[in-house]
Amino acid sequence: MSIHNELATRILVIDGAMGTMIQRHKLTEADYRGDRFKDWHKDVKGNNDLLSITQPQIITGIHELYLEAGADIIETNTFSSTFIAQADYDMQSLAYELNVAAASCAKAAVTKYTKIDPGKPRFIAGAIGPLNKTLSLSPDVNNPGFRAVTFDEVVEAYYEQVKGLTDGGVDILLIETIFDTLNAKAAIFAIRKFFRDTGKKELPIMISGTITDASGRTLSGQTLEAFYTSVMHANPLSIGLNCALGAAEMRAHIEELAQISACYTSAYPNAGLPNAMGEYDEQPHQTAHFIEEWAKEGFVNIVGGCCGTTPDHIKHIAEHVKGIRPRSLPIMEDSLM
Repeated sequence: MSIHNELATRILVIDGAMGTMIQRHKLTEADYRGDRFKDWHKDVKGNNDLLSITQPQIITGIHELYLEAGADIIETNTFSSTFIAQADYDMQSLAYELNVAAASCAKAAVTKYTKIDPGKPRFIAGAIGPLNKTLSLSPDVNNPGFRAVTFDEVVEAYYEQVKGLTDGGVDILLIETIFDTLNAKAAIFAIRKFFRDTGKKELPIMISGTITDASGRTLSGQTLEAFYTSVMHANPLSIGLNCALGAAEMRAHIEELAQISACYTSAYPNAGLPNAMGEYDEQPHQTAHFIEEWAKEGFVNIVGGCCGTTPDHIKHIAEHVKGIRPRSLPIMEDSLM
């Protein structure tokens, strides 16, 4: 069962938002803590990744809803499972365990649905988030040369995360929501170093960047083409865009990416732009309509949803792209390879 074989024949569907679904449970501080962390010295509500340890049934249940909706790829609940991000809660020591636990939740859901429908391949993507600290930008407006973290520290954090995800049994490593390409390059370096050090078979890498506004640039200032050029040395399975924009605003960027990318392309936009309350109003049939048009135009190989999307969004997307031919990989000249 190879994801390369599946991508050659059909458009694959990745799941929707984890945070949106967690919010529906209206969890309390006590729910986040569970028994193990009931006396923890800091508040932990909002640390969604911790739920893979304290409320695994909730995380597994969310994965199951997305699989039921038709997702081919589900992402682990590990967007912030590094010792750098977990420092906000003084939970740096849990980083490795969080990744293993989250992968276990995803595997439990996949195992259940594979028994129900053995003929449908399903894949687990280990989600590697962008971190809450950046290598390209200073957090101090009065000191533009200052950095809150070093490249080596970011590599170390990602290395530990990759180890946890790999030990947990993921099928793919997904570097996502990239707003700082230097952070992403540290993640790529960590992945390569991990597999070189361990001698394990390398997992496919998916890369997904974030265009933050109408300028068509990432937060660290790169155009889409510059971003693509900066990460293609990783020889990724796919490169794409997610978050920040709704499908209507993302279309032009996906079209551009489809024209320049030598690998498969992915797109999982938000459910439109947030309203004044920070909530997403775009309905499942609306999101699916946009993505169906992308598919018919031959822009995409992997589609799904980001912030504000639900299993209902994914169900509609899966139905709308079913049977549409995936984007064909370009034939590259040897001189350009």
